[in-house]
Amino acid sequence: MRVGAGVPLCSFGAGARRRSPAPRPPPSVVGGSGTPGARYADGYARSVAGSSDSERAPEPLAPSVGLGVLHLFCRPGEGWRGDAVVDAVQRATGRGTQVVSVAILGHKADLAFMALDEDLWNLRLLQRDLGAAGLVAVASYVSLTEISEYAAGVPEEMKQQRLYPQLPPPGKPAWCFYPMSKRRGEQQNWFTLPYEDRLELMYEHGGSGRKFAGRVLQVVTGSTGIDDFEWGVTLFGVRPDDLKDVVYTLRFDRASAVYAEFGPFYSGIVTPVEDLVVLLAAPPSSVSP
Repeated sequence: MRVGAGVPLCSFGAGARRRSPAPRPPPSVVGGSGTPGARYADGYARSVAGSSDSERAPEPLAPSVGLGVLHLFCRPGEGWRGDAVVDAVQRATGRGTQVVSVAILGHKADLAFMALDEDLWNLRLLQRDLGAAGLVAVASYVSLTEISEYAAGVPEEMKQQRLYPQLPPPGKPAWCFYPMSKRRGEQQNWFTLPYEDRLELMYEHGGSGRKFAGRVLQVVTGSTGIDDFEWGVTLFGVRPDDLKDVVYTLRFDRASAVYAEFGPFYSGIVTPVEDLVVLLAAPPSSVSP
């Protein structure tokens, strides 16, 4: 099963192949060493320099700006090993990949990983290592960080935060992911609206979202031509009802009420991977044979 993605309160990226004799930092870094992009590039260069040849594809594949994003929703397979899952995540972070591990609520999956990296091969290596640890992927989503066309005028610092987010945010353990697209129906077609009309609708939408500043962090990533929907929306909240309240509030905006289409929702709790594998392990039976 695949899942898909939606319309921005904040938005993010695009991809382009490159070839070089040695891995390089992201070409999108601007604003000096203090910007999120520059800090990410420094970590990326260090991780590549310190990794073995077996851990790198010979030709990095990176967006022209921003990061690749992989959401993996998994179940423990037969013979899965918690220590190997922890090792897979630690190996990924050692390569410079950001990995958010989540305990999923409900029947759709048991755990999830949100991974972000400038080199898409590093995301694929994490997927490989989690599979080798015995986890079975039951759903996934692929997207890129980006700057929305409706946010082109935001300050440079905000652009860098959207292109190179630092996750997970502290103090926001409630987590949700859903994909969404804009409607292209006979009566309501987002893509036939004039740009000025779409911009007005998105300003209204963004204003509703900003009411939840401090309670919810929204990460909107682009996936047109990459996955089944057009955006992936990841929410981090202080409490689970913060997630419910922000999604409910946004449903009344015209950009959502008239033009949005949603995929499945996945909800859970951000959890360090070391704790997550312990919590997933079945306790020994107390019933005597």
